[in-house]
Amino acid sequence: MSRAPLVTAPAVEVADRIVHLRADGVSLVLRCEGSRLPHVLHWGVDLGPDADVEALASVSVPAVVPNATDEPAAVAVIPEHATAWPGAPGLRGHRDGRDWSPLFSVESVVEDGGSCLVHATDLDAGLALDLEIGLTPAGLVRLRATVRNTGDTTYTLDGLVLALPLPARADELLDLTGRWGRERTPQRRPFGVEAHVRDSRRGRTGSDATLVLVAGERGFGFRRGRVWGVHVAWSGNHRTYAERVPTGEAVIGGGELLLDGEVRLAPGETYTTPEVFGSCGDGLDELSARFHRHLRSRPHHPGGPRRVVLNTWEAVYHDHELDRLRALADRGAEVGAELFVLDDGWFRNRRDDTAGLGDWYVDESVWPDGLHPLVDHVRSLGLEFGLWVEPEMVSADSDLLRAHPDWILSTGARRPPLVRGQYVLDLTRPQVRAHLLERLDALVTEYRIAYLKWDHNRDLVDAGDSRTGRAAVHAQTLAAYGLLDELRRRHPGLEVESCSSGGSRVDLGILERTDRVWASDCIDALDRQGIQRWTGLLLPPELIGSHVGAARSHTTGRRHDLAFRAITALFGHFGIEWDLVAADPAELAELARWVRFYQRVRGWLHRGRVVRADSPDPAVLVHGVVSDDEAQALFAVVAIASGTTTSPGRVTLPGLPPGARFTVRPVDHADLPPSTALVGVPWLATGARLSGRELAEVGVQVPPLHPEQALLLHLVREERS
Repeated sequence: MSRAPLVTAPAVEVADRIVHLRADGVSLVLRCEGSRLPHVLHWGVDLGPDADVEALASVSVPAVVPNATDEPAAVAVIPEHATAWPGAPGLRGHRDGRDWSPLFSVESVVEDGGSCLVHATDLDAGLALDLEIGLTPAGLVRLRATVRNTGDTTYTLDGLVLALPLPARADELLDLTGRWGRERTPQRRPFGVEAHVRDSRRGRTGSDATLVLVAGERGFGFRRGRVWGVHVAWSGNHRTYAERVPTGEAVIGGGELLLDGEVRLAPGETYTTPEVFGSCGDGLDELSARFHRHLRSRPHHPGGPRRVVLNTWEAVYHDHELDRLRALADRGAEVGAELFVLDDGWFRNRRDDTAGLGDWYVDESVWPDGLHPLVDHVRSLGLEFGLWVEPEMVSADSDLLRAHPDWILSTGARRPPLVRGQYVLDLTRPQVRAHLLERLDALVTEYRIAYLKWDHNRDLVDAGDSRTGRAAVHAQTLAAYGLLDELRRRHPGLEVESCSSGGSRVDLGILERTDRVWASDCIDALDRQGIQRWTGLLLPPELIGSHVGAARSHTTGRRHDLAFRAITALFGHFGIEWDLVAADPAELAELARWVRFYQRVRGWLHRGRVVRADSPDPAVLVHGVVSDDEAQALFAVVAIASGTTTSPGRVTLPGLPPGARFTVRPVDHADLPPSTALVGVPWLATGARLSGRELAEVGVQVPPLHPEQALLLHLVREERS
């Protein structure tokens, strides 16, 4: 909440204003009819510069139906109950029980490049509204609204969501769910006359967050079927929903999920929603490509090669001993690591995960000379140094909480339940933020830290301001953003990873101030195939941390060949999380080859277009990346289970220019599964020359892969004659 003025613009005639925004193959046609809030006439395929939007408006007037209003109104971007919209209203709130059904009157509409700014008021309800509707160069719809209390008493805001229309043919929904260690699991359902609502009340994005809610033509896939999806760029409580009402109209949208009484606007105060993004396309690949292009166009998007990370967690856990860590850094340097990240266990009283959070001082009993001996050794090997922190949390057993027992989020009357022996620090208190900023700033400065792994290991339960007892998730989220922003301002070159029990804080809000996400605490290569596949619906590979672990997975107990683990990690921000001191020379040599291969391809792999084939066999995944100049591509054919047939047969490799010819070869014959007989699949030994059209329509024969094995194919475009 703030008292900042709303965006205002010169008044213009808005009796019937139609705005046509176009970008990257997408049209968004908005209509302000009379003084009503804008509604969307079309969101989808580009209608072209000569589209007759007036004619489009004339044929889009809702029909008069029995037992409905005499003059039906189209649903607005902020749906209004007062227009007889039978679905969920966009703005919910009241003034001590009154002014609960606002009806806004548009006062100005201003086009500004690829966006439209709408200013509206409801004088009776004492509310003013600014609505920002834009189309990014990547073809993403970007929505945001600000509401101001212009009355003379407090207005309680219960919710403000934004919505986009869906066509009748969008009759199937896809969203994601999950849990710790198995984030982003897809689920699908028919979309009938109903409200499909996904609420997250975890105080963070959540391991079960939908990420992107998609509606599309029945049977849509990665490469087929029109789809429309939304993402809420917010790291706190949020709502994503799709709703179809009995008249046939349907919307998809979302916003922040406000707790009871969380936002109470005094006269003159404002509330601004998180940004809500909408993407559409022909198949999920095109929908996600718009998110990828948008993220890569940001000035602060990570540039340059993504360094090979060596993280200590699954190598040593809390057992921090200087000589052991030095030896681990030595092995990491030998295989080509470029960044050494010291994980949990370096600070006072932290010998396990039950104590010490909040005491952000190097533990003198373990590190009598501070971290300098390790940091100096790491740098002498040519590696940068990174550190794990969890600033927003405090252990029940900590010096900080003993000194400041009131510094935690609580309702005031009781303490919330413990998770991992920890509570959540109340960042809405200025003294808490100042303390954390001083500690983080001091650590980054003293050790010249290049990288912070910023963790957040529990949900926000009973998350109130202990001074007032009022709900505080909204303010806590903004305060966490502010803490990150100020630290980054002080240290412009600092990289930050968003980790939250693994992948529980993955959203475009946190990614405005971080450089990658930790997709999951599970680095089992089999589970990671699905986790990374669906995290990629929103994020490009370079923003998804992916590590090669030990042969036996820490979280599942499965064993995998190194080739399978490495191929899985290649399609992300590659790293290593394995006790390399215990690895044998053959494993180290093979790992070094994979690191060198990643370093050769990362430059184009992290700029290229992600492609996921719609495999008819659920036991086989096919995915890859096509370079931005379409000169080469890398595809993985992955057996995630035993198939119903003895061989996957031919698999298609889509997404390549149809008329171009490519030479296709396995990356390394030595990494083919031991059961593979090259004489049985002769082209693997010689390579093959095929056009993009042939690869997409006919495909290539692959060998009978064992479950949990993968074949990596490199495609190089032939020179035009």
